[in-house]
Amino acid sequence: MTARVLRRRSAAEHKLLEARLTAEYFDVLTSTNGPEAIEACKAGLCDIVLLDIMMPGMDGFEVCTRLKADPTTSHIPVVMVTALDQAADRVRGLDCGADDFLTKPVDEVALIARVKSLSRLKVTLDELRSRASTSARLGRSDPFVNASAADGHHGRVLLVDDRLASSDRIVASLRGNQTVDVETNPQEALFRAAENPYDLIIVSLGLSNYDGLRLCSQLRSLERTRALPILTIADMEDRPKILRGLDLGVNDYLVRPIDRNELIARVRTQVRRKRYAESLRNNVEQAIEMAVVDALTGLHNRRYFDMHLSTLLDQAAQGAKPLSLLVLDIDFFKKINDTYGHDAGDEILRALAGRIRRAVRSVDLVCRLGGEEFVIVMPETSIDVAGRVAERVRRAVEAEPFNVKEGQMAVPVTISIGIADRGSDANPDFIYKSADKALYESKATGRNKVTLAAA
Repeated sequence: MTARVLRRRSAAEHKLLEARLTAEYFDVLTSTNGPEAIEACKAGLCDIVLLDIMMPGMDGFEVCTRLKADPTTSHIPVVMVTALDQAADRVRGLDCGADDFLTKPVDEVALIARVKSLSRLKVTLDELRSRASTSARLGRSDPFVNASAADGHHGRVLLVDDRLASSDRIVASLRGNQTVDVETNPQEALFRAAENPYDLIIVSLGLSNYDGLRLCSQLRSLERTRALPILTIADMEDRPKILRGLDLGVNDYLVRPIDRNELIARVRTQVRRKRYAESLRNNVEQAIEMAVVDALTGLHNRRYFDMHLSTLLDQAAQGAKPLSLLVLDIDFFKKINDTYGHDAGDEILRALAGRIRRAVRSVDLVCRLGGEEFVIVMPETSIDVAGRVAERVRRAVEAEPFNVKEGQMAVPVTISIGIADRGSDANPDFIYKSADKALYESKATGRNKVTLAAA
């Protein structure tokens, strides 16, 4: 990882800072002014910025604001290193987008713990950004602009604190900014966090009969809560616990007595960051879905069918179980398009997909191969049983005309179907061609019928 230290010229304390980071195997770059550091961040030269507030020209607050406003650099963690130790200064920095503060003289242990914690966060975000970049190349809107637009207001927060006075103060401080649920039982909190869409969990390290860090560790070990931001509340003497928490994956912390404005700002930062990552993650998932789902019908597409059929055939062969494949095609679909229009044809394809789904099991794979051709893969199904299912599908299509153009027209539709089973050959190409040949026979011998492939 590369840390960029933005410092005042000839600042001896920053030389010491560089030495400490280098000893921990970070590559350290330095800048003596804000514009230079911003350009380095835009060029992707650093993973974390340690930023001095007091600089000539552009101060640290302005640098941080510009970095966080740019979608290409907003994900880079910024730690302000400053002699200012007033809560108002920290709140201003957090409002600018800073991730944390270190007060001079910098505590070496706290520095390394914080930088390592933010490094892990940056690795996660980099992976999400890389995947999102791929989705952008597939033609989706810019995922980074959309993600950066996420704010940190009106999130849902779970507070784990068994001291009534403490929890009441926190709830009152966040009222109007966040929705806060309070849980006094740590084990119950774990279940609630896993079952509800929280944006942040706040854990008191002063729980009466439970180690708050154990709860943090459990949250990080569960798949459903692994990405949930954690903010700990600690007492002044809990410094070892705070540092241990950062090692465990805690995202941020506050020390009592808690400044209300700093609490609001830090919670807002964590909620915003969670939504940023969530937006990128959703973009990736949607891109993956687009790659394997037919946009018109919502069924899986040819690409998914080609990838998945081999797996299903291998599973059938290993378990010595049957598998059947149905290929079906709308009869005279070109004539339907020519008579009623392509919009009506699209409506029929969408409705046909629904009728097919309702006629088969949830475990059966239904795909649109393209045009008016569909395929159904039926695991653990012999060809005779598949033939009966195919007849059910055929009748479901023939039984009732398809209403198109907002019900103004009713179009009669029939389908032809060909079926093959895996037999002793688990070759995807063979079973598909066998079913396709049976489909051709259905069409050649009158259409609106089911034909089983020759054994």
